Amino acid sequence: MNAPNDTADLRIVFSGTPEFASVSLQELIDGPDSVVAVFTQPDRRAGRGRQLKACPVKELASAHGIPVHQPASLKDGQAQDTLQELAPDILVVAAYGLILPAPLLTIPRLGAINVHASILPRWRGASPIQHAILMGDTETGISIMQMDKGLDTGDVLHVRRCPVRADDTSQSLHDRLAPLGAMALSETLERLRQGEVIGIPQDNTQACYAPQISKIDARLDWCRSAVELERQVRAYQPWPVAHTTWGDLVLRVWDASASELVHEKEPGTILEGTRDGLIVACGKDAVVLTRVQLPGRRPVPVADFLNAHDLPPGQRLGG
Repeated sequence: MNAPNDTADLRIVFSGTPEFASVSLQELIDGPDSVVAVFTQPDRRAGRGRQLKACPVKELASAHGIPVHQPASLKDGQAQDTLQELAPDILVVAAYGLILPAPLLTIPRLGAINVHASILPRWRGASPIQHAILMGDTETGISIMQMDKGLDTGDVLHVRRCPVRADDTSQSLHDRLAPLGAMALSETLERLRQGEVIGIPQDNTQACYAPQISKIDARLDWCRSAVELERQVRAYQPWPVAHTTWGDLVLRVWDASASELVHEKEPGTILEGTRDGLIVACGKDAVVLTRVQLPGRRPVPVADFLNAHDLPPGQRLGG
């Protein structure tokens, strides 16, 4: 990255969509630089009424009078022309959700940087927070990366580290990483103003990928170990929520813990139901379900669930 010619405030165009990105946008709004425009995804329909809903980044930008652009794609010339007219010094990207074509990255004088929720090159891709929990990582963090034409392959400009706790869900880890990302972004821009940013190439031999998750990924496979399933429950909270089947019904699992209980039952077999939880056999050891939800109902502690439903030992979940 080439350093600015002086320490004047930067003209920034910000690209992002969800709450994670809005925390970084707020940091920029509160900082010394000028956010001249925001690019975010088009409004989506949400809720029972399926009404169009603005994303957190759009809501924040609009509240501060920042112009908002919502192209369905950045691959056409119009979006690139718009960015050219804005004449930004730098493009800041955080959880945007759209692919940025290589020509667009060269329009800002200082290129584009990305706020990425992992310590690159580990967990390149769309869902680094979930995969850090799924794979039992004990540490993750924020990488500020100079964007290039690859998928999260550019030089790393700055890193902030964060422990992954044994009880972390994707939501709790997100809530610590979002402000850490904003802090790392602010620190990077300050170093940039001082001409002190040095990009470090990633070691591609250490790269691993975190593809976008879907609802089917959250289906519990009881043949897996208890530790893996407990991580799955935490990783997919608050979305898409781990689930299994009970007869013809989908049973969502919001909280669970791994147990070293030794058994000889088929995976998915209910071993015992107590006020402390529903103990289910796994391929190795057992999982204790402590909060569950049936379709159209709210999540409830297993003690309340068992008061209303009969799940005797020997029944099986997940078919």
